[in-house]
Amino acid sequence: MKLARGFTLIEVLVALVIVAIALGAGIKAAGALGNNAERLAQVSAAQWCAENLLTELRLNQQSQNQFPDIGESPFSCEQLGRSYVGTLKVSPTPNPNFRRIDAAVADDQGVPLLSLSTIMGKF
Repeated sequence: MKLARGFTLIEVLVALVIVAIALGAGIKAAGALGNNAERLAQVSAAQWCAENLLTELRLNQQSQNQFPDIGESPFSCEQLGRSYVGTLKVSPTPNPNFRRIDAAVADDQGVPLLSLSTIMGKF
């Protein structure tokens, strides 16, 4: 008598389930990677906006002797074809010769992306 060789139906189904789970996990990981790349591009562009604004304040201070006034003001900028909005907040510090400046940047829908802070001194 000769024994039959091959896989049973149960073994084939278990192998298919394992392959399906592995492929599903791979697709989910690829999607997360794409979302992370998009988020990185948005945060990088938002950082450029905030850094440009803070650099502009420093240059104005050096060229025109303008020390930023205390308070909040909105700003907007465009980077990489996208619009960003933000809030510039100037706060006093214990030393009156310095001001704390916070630039909070959000996307055009108002989702916060980045907050950048610096200290600016009187010259």
